[in-house]
Amino acid sequence: MELEVVTVGTELLLGFTVDSNAVEIARALAAVGGRVTRRVTVADDRRSVSDAVEGALRRSRFVVVTGGLGPTSDDLTKPAVAQLFGMPLELDEAYLQELEERFRRYRQRAMPPSNRSQAEVPRGATVLPNGRGTAPGLVLEGLLGTAVLLPGVPGEMRQLLHEHVVPLVRDRAAAVSGRRATIRSRTLRTTGITESGLADLLRPLEASLVEVTLAYLPGWEGVDLRLTVWEAEEQEAERALEQAEDVLRAAIGRRCYGVGEEDLAAVVLRALRGAGRSLAVAESCTGGLVGGRLTAIPGSSEVFVGGVIAYSNAAKIGNLGVPGGLLAAEGAVSEAVARAMAEGAASRFGSDAALAVTGVAGPAGGTPDKPVGTVWLAAAVGSRLQALQLRIPGARAEVRHRSCQAALDLLRELLDSPGGTPPMPAR
Repeated sequence: MELEVVTVGTELLLGFTVDSNAVEIARALAAVGGRVTRRVTVADDRRSVSDAVEGALRRSRFVVVTGGLGPTSDDLTKPAVAQLFGMPLELDEAYLQELEERFRRYRQRAMPPSNRSQAEVPRGATVLPNGRGTAPGLVLEGLLGTAVLLPGVPGEMRQLLHEHVVPLVRDRAAAVSGRRATIRSRTLRTTGITESGLADLLRPLEASLVEVTLAYLPGWEGVDLRLTVWEAEEQEAERALEQAEDVLRAAIGRRCYGVGEEDLAAVVLRALRGAGRSLAVAESCTGGLVGGRLTAIPGSSEVFVGGVIAYSNAAKIGNLGVPGGLLAAEGAVSEAVARAMAEGAASRFGSDAALAVTGVAGPAGGTPDKPVGTVWLAAAVGSRLQALQLRIPGARAEVRHRSCQAALDLLRELLDSPGGTPPMPAR
């Protein structure tokens, strides 16, 4: 079943708000056989909304619209779509009373007059009760097709989507295909390999993956590989994804570290926990990003004991015990200092594993020998310590985030090779 999504909001077009609703809708409906073929974002303008919805219905006859259902003058979705369907707005007295009671009960005050417009419903439309807000969802059916209107507030949209729209699309998709078809995806997470390198590695295998398509999604943390099965029964889709994952993992090897939205930090913490080890970190250019990634994982306190953000040379000396003479001779961004920072973190916190990051994140501070993007990492596990130099292109934020990911990956390599010095990957 094909459908389209229209998100309404000038703030989306100006870039002040990220359009998370379209992502949520596409994922939820794909899981029950609804294929989103087009996504459009329009401003809070009546003509723009009407044109976008009319075009979507002309192409696919089913459209989901979010945003523009509030009580203010720029909320124009409902009257625009109601006019398109020839359904005049009428006051729903029962819903009006419910709104007024909700304001008295939860907000301890009378309902503002502007909220009265939210009780106006297109004649003949189906009302989807909104338990989290004042704007109900609406389903309009007519010769044009079906339009589902949902509020733009993500929490409210999500509730109505899963309670009402997902079952509706599941039934429609089953009626179209004659079976309970689904679109299933799975993501393999990789790091330490470029998008082109991953594509070259997997190109000989793609022809054998008859039921599964691949998409390469590069980012600061690595390249995500999305596997998708289109329009198959649920069990059939899961079987195809399992088989494809096995084939692809065997080819990618240790560059694949997780599935779905799994963070590399969680993989590292799990390995440390399994080895009965604790971890401390010492950060300079990353300024706490490594510690932040680790502590974002539930249960990290079982492994992670603490860290030091030693940004200045004085902090490296005073808080980590890095020798001043070493800093003077080698510079803060050097293999020797990275190693000393890791050893200092382990000593300070009494941990048996440590990570250290020091580098030139830019945009200034680079030299011919150590240009912007030069980063030294060090990872220690027990008596073994491994250092690695990176040259990371890009702006300051990219250098910092890529350094964080690479540091976690270096520690993962050290944990995976307990019998000796781990192999140095090409970077």
